[in-house]
Amino acid sequence: MLEKRIESAFVKATQKRGGLCLKFVSPSMAGVPDRVVLLPDGHMGFVEMKAPGNHPRPLQIQRINQVKELGFQVFVCDQLSQIGGMLDAIQAS
Repeated sequence: MLEKRIESAFVKATQKRGGLCLKFVSPSMAGVPDRVVLLPDGHMGFVEMKAPGNHPRPLQIQRINQVKELGFQVFVCDQLSQIGGMLDAIQAS
């Protein structure tokens, strides 16, 4: 399964919950998570998308940790089965 398929499913699942799953690109900072998830009532999280079995690169891990240190939720999604739980966790925050 390709990363694009997981990413597309994540976007659709977010939209079904009334939210936005925005592509996050920062020209001045490499390694940021792929998606910013915005859900109703001010819930927000970041998601790094990966193909099944793949892991974040060292720079991506560094960026994930920086974002977490600021108090934001960051997830790494490499399976379709993870999507619902990740969205639940974002909504619960």
